[in-house]
Amino acid sequence: MPPFIYKPVNTYRRWWRYQLFRPDATLPAHTLDCPECGQRVDLPRLRQGQEAHCPNCGFELVEVEKNPYLAPLAYATTALILMACVYSMMFVTVELGSVTAILSLPSMLKTLILQDFGFLAEVMFVLTFGTPLLFLLLCLYVYTALVRKKIYPGLFYATRTLARLRHWIMVDVFFVSTLVAYIKLSAVARVEFGAAFWLMFGLAVMLIRTSVSIPQHWVYYKIHQIRGYRAVQTASDDKICCSRCLYFRDKTEHTCGVCGSTLFRRRPKSLSISLAFLLAAAVLYVPANVLPIMISSNPLNTEISTILNGITYMWRDGDKLIAAIIFSASILVPTLKIASMGFLITCASLRPPLAAHTLSRLYRLTDAVGRWSMIDIFVIIILMSAFHTPLARVTPGPASLYFCLVVLLTMLSAYFFDPRLIWDKARSSMPSENISAIKPEYER
Repeated sequence: MPPFIYKPVNTYRRWWRYQLFRPDATLPAHTLDCPECGQRVDLPRLRQGQEAHCPNCGFELVEVEKNPYLAPLAYATTALILMACVYSMMFVTVELGSVTAILSLPSMLKTLILQDFGFLAEVMFVLTFGTPLLFLLLCLYVYTALVRKKIYPGLFYATRTLARLRHWIMVDVFFVSTLVAYIKLSAVARVEFGAAFWLMFGLAVMLIRTSVSIPQHWVYYKIHQIRGYRAVQTASDDKICCSRCLYFRDKTEHTCGVCGSTLFRRRPKSLSISLAFLLAAAVLYVPANVLPIMISSNPLNTEISTILNGITYMWRDGDKLIAAIIFSASILVPTLKIASMGFLITCASLRPPLAAHTLSRLYRLTDAVGRWSMIDIFVIIILMSAFHTPLARVTPGPASLYFCLVVLLTMLSAYFFDPRLIWDKARSSMPSENISAIKPEYER
C-alpha cells in the first residue's frame, strides 16, 4: 500500500498524543495562601494528573487535570447530549387502577405551574436544568477558548460564573429522590421507569466528572498565558492572595486583576452575613415543621401530613427505609446544619472549644451535606405529578415552601462563611509559644 496513505493516520496520532500530553499544561512553582486556613504554601511545579493539598488543614489547593484540555470538553458534550435525552424522553410511568400517569421532567414542571406552585417549579427548573445547562455551555465556551488559544468576549466572567455554579447543580439529588419516591409509589401503584430515568444517572455522573475536571486556578493561569500576561506574582506582605483564583495581587486593588473577583484577606462581614442567613433559616424551620408539607386525598379520605407525621406514618406502615431517608434529609440534616453553622459562627467569634482542624472538617462536612435536604421537596414534586387525579391527589402543603427556603438559606449561610476566621481566632487564643505551630508564613 502506498506510504502516503499512512500519513493522515500518523498525523492524527501525533495530534492526539500532543493533546493528551501537552507541554504547556503544567503549572509553574509558585506560592499561595490556603483559602480555608490562611496558611502560606510553596507549591512545586505541577504536571498533568498532579494535585497539591494544604499541609496544615488538608484542603485541596490546586489540581491539574490528567487530560486538562479535552477531558472537560468531552464530559460537557456528553452531559449535554444526555440532558437533551433526559428532558425529551419519558421519565416514569405510574399506573393506579385504570389511571395511568406518564411523566416526563417537563410535564412535572407544567403540573407544578398549573397547580399554582410556581416557586417549586422554579426551584426544580433552576437546580435540575437551568444551572446544569448554563454550567455545561460555559464549560464548552471556556475550554474551546483554551484549546484554540483565543480570548473570547467575557471569558473571565464566564470562568468566574462557571466555578460558582458547581455548588447549585442537583441532578444527582433529584435522581436519588426518584428512588425514594419509587419505594413509596410501588406500594400503591405499578411503576415503570423510562429511558430518561436511566439516562439521568449517566447525566449526574457526567456533571460530577465535569465539575471536578475544572480547576479554576489552572484555568485562570492559562487564560493569562494566552493573553501574554503572567498571573503568578511573588508573595509578600504588600499583596493579597485572592480567595477565588489563589493568585497574589497588590493590596491596593479592589478587584482581582486575574479573575475579577472582589479582593480581600478575609471576606468582609462574613460572620454577619452568614448569621443573618442562618437566623432566617432557623425562623422558617419552625413553620416548615409545624405546617402541613403534603396533603394526600382520595374520594374516601384526606390526609394532612407534617414532616414528622409523615415520617411516623411511613415507619408504622412498614416503609422503614424511606422513613429513615426522609428523617435524615428533612429533620436530621437541616437541624444539624443549623446547629453546626451556629457553632462555627460562635467559634469564629469567641474562643474555639475544639481544635481548628476539627472545626475545619466540620465546616466541610456541613457545606457538603446541606444540598441533600432537597430530597424531601423533590419527592413531593414527583408524588404530586404522579397523583393529580380525582381518584388520588397529592398536593404540596405550605411547609414545602418554607422548607425549601430553609435548605437554600442554610446553603447560603455556609457559602458566605469564611473558615479562615476560625484559624485566626484559634491563633489569637493560643499561648504565644504555641502560635507558630499554626501561624501563616506571612505572619511569622
